[in-house]
Amino acid sequence: MSAEKFYNLFSFLYPIIDIFLKAQKRELFKNINGLREGKILEIGVGNGSHLSLYDKHEITAIDTSSKMLEIAGREKSKNVKLLEMSGEELLFANESFDYVILSHVISVVPDLDKMMNEVERVLKKGGKVFILNHFTPNNILKYADYGFSPFSKFFHFKSLFFVEEIESLQQFTLQEEKSLGYFSYYKLLTYEK
Repeated sequence: MSAEKFYNLFSFLYPIIDIFLKAQKRELFKNINGLREGKILEIGVGNGSHLSLYDKHEITAIDTSSKMLEIAGREKSKNVKLLEMSGEELLFANESFDYVILSHVISVVPDLDKMMNEVERVLKKGGKVFILNHFTPNNILKYADYGFSPFSKFFHFKSLFFVEEIESLQQFTLQEEKSLGYFSYYKLLTYEK
């Protein structure tokens, strides 16, 4: 089953998943809403339950799942444009955006390096990339990731995931790293082009 079909089929479960991600997303938006106004590209908007957390900016939010976008359409405000599009093939001109948001996306995209190269292309010089994601920690939680790894492909994500192994991030400069959640299972990374 393709990732698009999977997310279309299981889109009804995402309100439950959102409960577990709420605290991390609050931290992400605290950072975003403190930035000067600009154009944001959010890749992998999902069901858009967080769209109301943007308090300024011009938002373009994309997803490959038509069902997720349909649900997100109920949440969107006038400053948000929703598009069905892959992060691996962005249909935008070079240097179109001031900020790119990747919230719980980098471990589910099939070709991460291709997507990060596209992010670099559409981001303005001096622009920022915000990555919120789980990363396999060097503590007891790593055993959960190792244990779930054989099944993770069915759910279209990588459970074993190490930030230092993502070569395409080297084209950006790391500005800040915040550990979030129990045992620092989640990280909020801020990069600059």
